[in-house]
Amino acid sequence: MISFIRGQVWHAGVDHLVVDTGPMGVRVMCPPATSLSTRVGEHIMLHTSVVIREDSWTVYGFESAEQVALFDMVQTVTGIGPRIALGVVSTLTPAELADAIAHADLPVLTKISGIGNKGASRMVLELKDKITPFAGTGSVHVTRAAQAWRIAVGAGLASLGWTQREADAAMDRVAETSPNLIGSKEPDIGAILKEALRALDRS
Repeated sequence: MISFIRGQVWHAGVDHLVVDTGPMGVRVMCPPATSLSTRVGEHIMLHTSVVIREDSWTVYGFESAEQVALFDMVQTVTGIGPRIALGVVSTLTPAELADAIAHADLPVLTKISGIGNKGASRMVLELKDKITPFAGTGSVHVTRAAQAWRIAVGAGLASLGWTQREADAAMDRVAETSPNLIGSKEPDIGAILKEALRALDRS
């Protein structure tokens, strides 16, 4: 498959570039930050991902291989296709997405075009075990166990209508009052969720 494309920019649109590779001009979909900062006549190299459908082949181009990996990974989430995946890469850096997933930060995730609260919760649940490699400098690092229970419980509370701030406060209270529940290698998510709901009922 095509890993990168290199050539002269023949045309620059809002969300795409046409790259003259010599024998042909290839239309490459890319983040607006890339296409709008690129001038016609400029020589460019983009890392690429190709999405194949029954009626089309579409090339997506990015400035880094890390962005390509992120683009491919988020498409593993139920209901997310290349259009929304491109929006993810256009809106958040890999490290920012990693932090948002690690903390079940739904307000950050819903900034992505096409992602609502349900979609954000689904991203948290389905990417929590895949996103760790993208946590870079400046991201908040937590242990795998701590990350797992907070992501799962936070997503559960969000699905019940609690805000991120309320969920974080409840989980902090559980961590303080019931350290035995979260201290094991495999925390009981159901039990922690019940304690968090009790904490919210008492607030």
